[in-house]
Amino acid sequence: MVMPRFLAAVLLLAAFAPSAEEPFITVASTTSTEQSGLFGYLLPIYERQTGVKVHVVALGTGQALDVGRRGDADVVFVHARAAEEQFLAEGHGVRRNPVMYNDFVLVGPRSNPAHVGGKDIVAALRAIAAARASFVSRGDRSGTHMAEVELWRVAGFDIDKSKAPWYRDTGQGMGPALNTASSMNAYILADRGTWLAFRNRGELSVLVEGDRRLFNQYGVMLVNPERHPNVKKELGQQFIDWIVSSAGQGAIAAYKIDGQQLFFPNAKDAAA
Repeated sequence: MVMPRFLAAVLLLAAFAPSAEEPFITVASTTSTEQSGLFGYLLPIYERQTGVKVHVVALGTGQALDVGRRGDADVVFVHARAAEEQFLAEGHGVRRNPVMYNDFVLVGPRSNPAHVGGKDIVAALRAIAAARASFVSRGDRSGTHMAEVELWRVAGFDIDKSKAPWYRDTGQGMGPALNTASSMNAYILADRGTWLAFRNRGELSVLVEGDRRLFNQYGVMLVNPERHPNVKKELGQQFIDWIVSSAGQGAIAAYKIDGQQLFFPNAKDAAA
């Protein structure tokens, strides 16, 4: 009786195993789209409608674009306009499509040793530096990290060259970096989507928001199949067409946490 039971188990597992012919694409994306819960909501809708699985490689934007440069993804979905345009200029992408936006927020401890607040992110960063208050950076070449470094530059600091003991460079994704900031009662620049999904807040709260310089745009690109012949051109383009369609844009708008919308679709804004 052992062998029949064994065979029955094998047949049962085989029945539920994914088909070797099941179509799929690989999307290299930012950690914010995953850690905010957006992909967990969005991709099952797409997969039900199309029958195509989406495998996500969630990294900082710089690393996600490097995955595309190696041809190890079919699509890149990121949020750093200058880096995206460089990716296109190098011939690794076909076309950049705007998808959605949200914003960054400056999060910090309720004790607020640097006494920051309001909308002015540059004034807030200067106050943090003057107070030598603990600040956590992702430090991972992500879109959030690139935005943070640029804001420090505008504030008058070349933060990569003048790192001080109060500046903690973690090399982590958004969720782990927020955990570090929570444990240290430190300031951190976060994308609002991941912040709203983050539960281990401790003493942290949003202190600065609403500055136009905190705008956070996302774009999607097909990896160039002429440069990387293994790219699944048709399936990758199908995903992009869906994400910018009324169905995809509506699904993005419908994703909320505690009644708050995390991302705002704007695929029709050609200038975004």
